[in-house]
Amino acid sequence: MTTTGKLSEVQTEAYRRDGYVVVERFFDGAMLTRIDEAIAEITAKALTQDDYSDVLELEPVDGQQLPRRIYDPYALHPSFRALLEDDRLQDCVEQLIGPNILLQYTKLNMKPPRVGSVVEWHQDMTYYPCTNDDIVTVLVYLDDATEANGCLRVLPRHHTHFFSHETDDGQFAGMITDDLDSGRFGEIVPLEAPAGSVIFMHCITPHSSLPNRSEHARRTVIAEMRAADSFPIYFGEMTQAVAKQRIVRGRPQKFARFGGPRPLIPQTGTYSSIYDLQAQTRKKLAADPPP
Repeated sequence: MTTTGKLSEVQTEAYRRDGYVVVERFFDGAMLTRIDEAIAEITAKALTQDDYSDVLELEPVDGQQLPRRIYDPYALHPSFRALLEDDRLQDCVEQLIGPNILLQYTKLNMKPPRVGSVVEWHQDMTYYPCTNDDIVTVLVYLDDATEANGCLRVLPRHHTHFFSHETDDGQFAGMITDDLDSGRFGEIVPLEAPAGSVIFMHCITPHSSLPNRSEHARRTVIAEMRAADSFPIYFGEMTQAVAKQRIVRGRPQKFARFGGPRPLIPQTGTYSSIYDLQAQTRKKLAADPPP
């Protein structure tokens, strides 16, 4: 797998059926070391600035500067560009969404030991509706990921429809407001995997992650890649925030292709990140719980 960079027929079928596939140990230790060095460099440089909000988001912990997100690492360091432009990785993405690939956005989510924030259930495409759903979220585990340190959790076979992402007042919640943890919609699957593993996840697959309750960090590079003929149809706050779009394989496309389930159009207020928006929703739900 790490030599040829091709997904097997079984793996591509699993992606189509379940909405995700995990490829263990895709990247080797040398690449992970380069990324570790890049993270240290980016973080140290940002924290010397008075305003680092365009680069880093910190955990809400008093008296400590613990980063929980680096924004657009692809643009910040050549090691991240080498990771995400890796020919083997792009070969796999091409198998899933076609030969013309646009890198929609990148981020690095970090869950520090005993601190890492929860990410509530959501479906990525609700943040940026597009003309079709040939969009894949590529996640690279930089550390061994377990349930204890907050690995990704998914709800398989629900990538062909949208759950509710609205509060009672019609505002976009940034999270699924149906109770997925009840078991009513099927079994939740934690995606535990060793460092260097890659997850290819459909943009409508419901997913979440729990807080890091362990002594070990859990860092994940996240890149959203879409077919170049999948065009945004909504230019709200989140779409504008992730508008750094680059062709990483093939060519730009002139005509939009339509397909997939009808995308939700979010009605939003003001927020700075998914963490912020979900915190606002949790506060609103606590003040006015559903009957």
